[in-house]
Amino acid sequence: MAEGSKSKIKQLAQQIRDNPGDSFSKFALALEFRKQYQLKNARILFEDILKNDPGYVGVYYHLGKLYEEQGRPVDARDLYEVGIQKAGNQNKDRTKKELQEALFNVEIEIDDQQNENL
Repeated sequence: MAEGSKSKIKQLAQQIRDNPGDSFSKFALALEFRKQYQLKNARILFEDILKNDPGYVGVYYHLGKLYEEQGRPVDARDLYEVGIQKAGNQNKDRTKKELQEALFNVEIEIDDQQNENL
């Protein structure tokens, strides 16, 4: 791991220790873990944000993508659907559009998998 990433991870972890409800720092740390392929740590943080701050709409896309990569397309689909609702309620049109595109793509993947199993 690069030294810059290590210090960034330490800094963000300290911010979270100082303010455990800081979803922004948790999100930034999860993205940093993701860059370092520490996917379990990223998932834990994303899921914590989802549980404790479900209005933090950025988490739906990134956790959904992580679920897709882990072979959990149905969980990703369900997450995208909730995220679309939340983003719409908050008038976050760009996030809503990204989630709709992700939902469209994962539904194709799910359909393909179901057709392979026929």
